[in-house]
Amino acid sequence: MARPDSHPLEQPRNPLIEPLDRYNQQWVAHVRPSGWINPEPRDRYHLVVLGAGPGGLMSAAIAAGLGARVALVERQLMGGDCLNVGCVPSKALIAAARSWWAAADSHASFGGPRITGAGDFGAAMERVRRLRADLSQADSASRYRDLGVDVFLGEGRFSAPDRISVQGKTLRFRRAIIATGARPAVPPVSGLEATGYLTNETIFTLTKLPRRLIIIGSGPVGCEMAQAFARLGSEVTLLEEMDQILPGEDADASRIVERAMARDGIRLFHRCRVLRADRRAGDRLLQVESEAQTREIAGDEILVAVGRIPNVEGLGLEAAGVDYGADGIAVDDRLRTRNSRIFAIGDCCSKHQFTHAADAQARLVIGNALFFGLGGGKRSQLIMPWVTYTTPEIAHVGMYEREAIEQGHRVHTLTLPLEGVDRAILEGQSEGFLRVHLRGNSDRILGATLVAEHAGEMIGELAVAMRAGVGLGAIAKTIHPYPTQSEVFRKAGDAWRRTRLTPTVKRLLAWFFRTVR
Repeated sequence: MARPDSHPLEQPRNPLIEPLDRYNQQWVAHVRPSGWINPEPRDRYHLVVLGAGPGGLMSAAIAAGLGARVALVERQLMGGDCLNVGCVPSKALIAAARSWWAAADSHASFGGPRITGAGDFGAAMERVRRLRADLSQADSASRYRDLGVDVFLGEGRFSAPDRISVQGKTLRFRRAIIATGARPAVPPVSGLEATGYLTNETIFTLTKLPRRLIIIGSGPVGCEMAQAFARLGSEVTLLEEMDQILPGEDADASRIVERAMARDGIRLFHRCRVLRADRRAGDRLLQVESEAQTREIAGDEILVAVGRIPNVEGLGLEAAGVDYGADGIAVDDRLRTRNSRIFAIGDCCSKHQFTHAADAQARLVIGNALFFGLGGGKRSQLIMPWVTYTTPEIAHVGMYEREAIEQGHRVHTLTLPLEGVDRAILEGQSEGFLRVHLRGNSDRILGATLVAEHAGEMIGELAVAMRAGVGLGAIAKTIHPYPTQSEVFRKAGDAWRRTRLTPTVKRLLAWFFRTVR
């Protein structure tokens, strides 16, 4: 039985935990309880997990459930980015923005009642905080203690290849998993620190709607927040260095989202470089260069959304014999570092910085770490879908066409517009498409992009097909309820089957029907 340390944990001041209303107090009581007493370390742990985000929590829960001695170390908030400053608050806010927009659009699109006046941003943000507090119990320190995990809150770092130090205690381990996540990147813009800015870690502390919001970066976070705040009533300016928003996505998909954002009143600058930031008479000012012109843009708040940096500093990785660089911790296909005792998962080592990616890697790594690879697997075998939660959503799974070609595949691409799907037409959501990349002349799916109002809820069908090795031919034979937007998958299967009707096949069929009486 672990013996309690006599010194309770001091509660550090955290700017993310604002305002200190009852919901945030409930949230913090779960994920960083004041007065928490770290247990006395056991002689040796089967597994020590560094980082209590989605991947770390899943790893610890699985290992403890199997009977292993497990320690979990978290330096900040249990639950990681997803619960605290990522998926949970952002999707709650996006839901509010979609509701406001639907109410305002109801009269013009469906003959609904006319809606006038401003909404209550403070109430919307209070709902975000309430939902986060409600969900935080599942990631709480006390819950994991009850699961049999020794939870250590405090700064953890490797002191040797098989030891981690935290709050003056040493945790010896047989295996360790690093799951320390990532943090927002901040561009080196002169004057930006003094001017002040928000990131995804601090934007959910707002209680007053910014009248003018400037967003630097048009990746998923930048685009989701741009559209959400525009629909909530902010005047949004979005700055992007590249030629298109969502630079990693299919260009046609990005253009559809860009048109939707323009309809929401978002002002967008492509090929834009931020030169400097300043503050004057209450305004936050950015001097930018776009299309060979220099201009000044004023706003009440600036949101920086230019990507994420793996959390690898201050972990004592040198003492552990773990290699790392700008892209994070170096791991092999089984998520093992150079030190065979230590594995890494999630944002600190993966190009797929998603909650579900960390979760999937956690499920792989337990078998690799604790059972000599039995029941584990390779991360290259994961079929990874993801979603950008704009309106319409962009969902993707597998490879893009360019990636498939680079890997030497012969690619056949089918594109099905949503304007051919009855349910999309009936609901006024026909601006979108399904694009499927097939291997050569087969029906095997290499990857797909779906642009639709509920693309994230639909892409799983193709992910299952890819995981099971099922092709479009089988999807075409699957009965889809009518009318639903998922009919687009059946239509894709039918389109592939029509490609089998080659001139030779047509001639044989013509001969057959001439012959049969």
